[in-house]
Amino acid sequence: MNKLSTTPQEVLLDAVVKGLDDLKGLDITIIDLRDVVHAISSYFVIAHGTSHTQVEALAHSVEKICWDLLGDKPVSVQGLRNGEWAIIDFFDVVVHVFHEEARTRYGLEELWGDADIRKIETVEA
Repeated sequence: MNKLSTTPQEVLLDAVVKGLDDLKGLDITIIDLRDVVHAISSYFVIAHGTSHTQVEALAHSVEKICWDLLGDKPVSVQGLRNGEWAIIDFFDVVVHVFHEEARTRYGLEELWGDADIRKIETVEA
């Protein structure tokens, strides 16, 4: 993370992105919902993997990195059994990890057209 994070949500966002990037999560996207009326969270983070195993591993990586770096545990983790869509809920930051095909099918980014949407550029190792 190149920028200096200033709020607890930004620090958590940085940890989430690191957890996704460490296991080569694809097309990492942050949806800033802070200015969207009636949004259930401040941020959504969306990424995908190319296999059911990678989806599960990405979700576990986010949990581990957030715990190791910040001592933060999610309020809820759902969807790990099917490997198609996992949701890691940190309340202010909700992480959606899709299987590639499911991400295309659901088009979650398109539902939040009035939000600020930012793609994260990852560094290839």
